Parts: sequence; C-alpha cells; structure tokens
Amino acid sequence: YGCSLQMGGSDQWGNIVNGVELGRRMESFELFGLTQPLITTASGAKMGKTAQGAVWLNADMVSPYDYWQYWRNCEDADVGRFLKIFTDLSLDEIARLEALQGAEINDAKKVLATEATALLHGRAEADKAAGAAQATFEQGVRSDDLPTVDIPAAELNGLRIAAAFVRAGLVASNGEAKRHIAAGALRVNDAAVSDENATLSAADIVDGAIKLSLGKKKHALLKVS
Repeated sequence: YGCSLQMGGSDQWGNIVNGVELGRRMESFELFGLTQPLITTASGAKMGKTAQGAVWLNADMVSPYDYWQYWRNCEDADVGRFLKIFTDLSLDEIARLEALQGAEINDAKKVLATEATALLHGRAEADKAAGAAQATFEQGVRSDDLPTVDIPAAELNGLRIAAAFVRAGLVASNGEAKRHIAAGALRVNDAAVSDENATLSAADIVDGAIKLSLGKKKHALLKVS
C-alpha cells in the first residue's frame, strides 16, 4: 500500500481527477491531485505549449536568439513579475528594474531576456543573443549570431523566397509566407519582397549568407555552403 501525487496546471484538473479515479479502481494506491494556476500575461493570455507564439526550451525548436527575443518582447506590465519568476536576480535589483518608466522599461526587458536565456542556454549564448539583437536593431547591421540555417549552394538557385522562409523557420508554410509578402512584411537582405514567386540566386549572397527578415523582430541567416 502506498500513495502517489499527480501535479499539473489548473487546466489539467479534469485529467488529474480521472487519473485518480482510474488509479483507485485498478491499484491499492491512495492518489492525490495538485494543481497550480497557469502563468498568464498581463493581458490574460495563457503561456503554454499550445498557445500562439509558444516558446520551447529545446534549442532545436527555439534558438537561444529567439528565446531571448521572446522575453524581450513581453508586455511592459509583466516585466517585474517575470523577473521574479524566471531569473535569479536579487529582489533589490528587480525592484530597481521595476521602477523604470517610459522607454527605460526596455532596459529592464533586455535584462529579463538575458538572464532568462542564461538560465536555460548558458551565459555565453545569452550574451551572443543580446549582442546579435543590439547589432540588428540598434546598430542596423547584420550579426553572424542570428539564427542560421545551412543550405547547399546547389539548392539555392531557383529556390523560392517563400520556401526559403519556411526552411529558415520564420514561417510555417508557403501560404503563410505569401500572406506576409502580400502585406509587405518579408525582406531579403533588408529589401522588401513584393513577388510571391520570386526566387533566390547566388547574387543574393552577402558574405556567405542571405539575411531573411519577417517584420522588424524576426531574422535568420541562410548560410550557403
């Protein structure tokens, strides 16, 4: 005879109750269920693997750079709470960052992004992500520390730009890429793409790679080998 505990988010209460009942019927175990409130943003959106814009801990699913950007782009009202939950900073330092107002709140977001990324991917990757973001957004130059996807030179010529964005992980499908093209949101080497049937060629390679951008915040390098 023994006991067991099932833990999960509050949205899993039904599954946990069913598990407790199944265990009671099949085994001589005393089962307990424990849930905790889901983490939500200030606007009420759920943070989870099924939520739009979900973030993954595995670097193969979300690069350290994109993970950094995820926290950098959080809502202003969430910064203090997320610093307490997702970093190891002292409460005094968090209080200082929480007090920042206006444009300075962006400095607190950068600290959140760097510290949260360092906990998951290590300090070196966090610093690389922060440096890449600074180069891309503040200095207006390309950084080689942007997320990179390798492509053989033989596959480049004639590759549709829409397919390249899919390959780089910036969009989920060719259809999504075409919708972004129609909205003027896709750029190759910082030049807007207007033709959904446009293709890439060796002429697009700059210093061994092609910069792909979705809007102002999502970037990747297509490195030609």
